Amino acid sequence: MINRRSLLGAGGLALALPAIHARAQESWPSKPIRIVVGFAAGGATDISTRVMQPKLSAILGVPVVIENRPGAGGNLATEVVVRAPPDGSTFLMGTIGALAINPSLYASLPFDPQADLTPVAMAGNVLNVLVVPADRPWRSVAELIAAAKARPDTITYGSSGVGGAGHLAGALLDRMAGISTVHVPYRGGGPMMTDLIGGKVDYAFSTAPTALPQVQSGRLRLLAVPTAQRIRAQSDVPTVAETLPGYEVQNWYALVGPKGLSPAIVTRMNAAMREALADPTVSASLEGQGVEPLPSSPEELARFIREETEKWAPIVRETGAKVE
Repeated sequence: MINRRSLLGAGGLALALPAIHARAQESWPSKPIRIVVGFAAGGATDISTRVMQPKLSAILGVPVVIENRPGAGGNLATEVVVRAPPDGSTFLMGTIGALAINPSLYASLPFDPQADLTPVAMAGNVLNVLVVPADRPWRSVAELIAAAKARPDTITYGSSGVGGAGHLAGALLDRMAGISTVHVPYRGGGPMMTDLIGGKVDYAFSTAPTALPQVQSGRLRLLAVPTAQRIRAQSDVPTVAETLPGYEVQNWYALVGPKGLSPAIVTRMNAAMREALADPTVSASLEGQGVEPLPSSPEELARFIREETEKWAPIVRETGAKVE
């Protein structure tokens, strides 16, 4: 039975909750924070996270440690965070693959990114670029497609892992161009880039932070960007859509935590991410690597992940990509 005493107790609890959250926010963090990255060191996710790392540590007043857990397109790292206690000591720098594509790509997952993780803050939108080794003869998307049509199932493309933006970008190129190429997944953008430079794979949709230094050194040739329109920083580089109308693939990173993370910790970490991304040194470094800082509220991130998951599900089905 609900009586006056229970109502007064409930009212007292309601009044106490903000104070409890405030104390939690004031006492957190009290120990080092780890940010788990689902790809090997040297890849774009790793590089971008490490750009933010010193500023986050300074803002929060504790060491922020990057932990690389490559494998299964980011699923191994995601599971680490899903199973971590929701005490604010463990976060995931998630990608479009881990948070939006993998639920459709993998036949079964031991977790649901939307149900088992807490959205904290968007980190950035990452420019992908279509690149080939400098010794390959192709100088345009059309020439690459023509070569693939002439030699079905022989042209190879590398990616940072199954289910990532680079994988789906290649699968979508196959689908829209009517070609059949061979996907070669790696455990991160760094290892993939090593083999691409060495000519062990023929092309890749690589993240700009990983690929552009190699383009500038002359080891790779930049053919196109998969954005809907040409980008300002590379205005002389055509889009894939100029050859295949309607082609577009975006890449993004976002910080998430385990399910049950307290609102106070989410609020504090979101504010730290916003402050870090607004720092001129951090933003300039990210932009120099092709990463557009893109802060958001937790609510905006939750909505965005839901929309991206719904967007990619039919595309995964159409490309026929599936991982057991």
